[in-house]
Amino acid sequence: MSNPWIAIGALAVVALAIPLTMMAVSSLLRPSVPEQGKRTTYESGEVPTGSSRQIKFNIQYYMVALLFVVFDIETVFIFPWTVIYSDAVAEVGMTKALLPMVVFIGILAVGLGWAWRNGAVQWVRSPRATKGADTYE
Repeated sequence: MSNPWIAIGALAVVALAIPLTMMAVSSLLRPSVPEQGKRTTYESGEVPTGSSRQIKFNIQYYMVALLFVVFDIETVFIFPWTVIYSDAVAEVGMTKALLPMVVFIGILAVGLGWAWRNGAVQWVRSPRATKGADTYE
């Protein structure tokens, strides 16, 4: 009898060996031309001005990204459920097949309502944008 953990361990070793080998080979083969522009913070080689602590990001970008991830994961869970739905209805009945998804979507709806009430989905306009809008009226 063979142990199934041997196959999992071999897969883990291969999963680590391939990327590490590729990184090692690429570091040996690539040309190395160190320049000051390549060592800067920005990928474009642009020389940064000022401190990174002075830049203020709007938290709204992060909230929108977080909401996108939550509802994207919801889609990942709903697709397999829809594929097996007809088989599940035949096996356990409509109520037992539909109830878990209704609860899941209900929890997400409560979360969306909470985010909406707290203003996470409302885009905040900057004072500069509202001032510019007033001048065109």
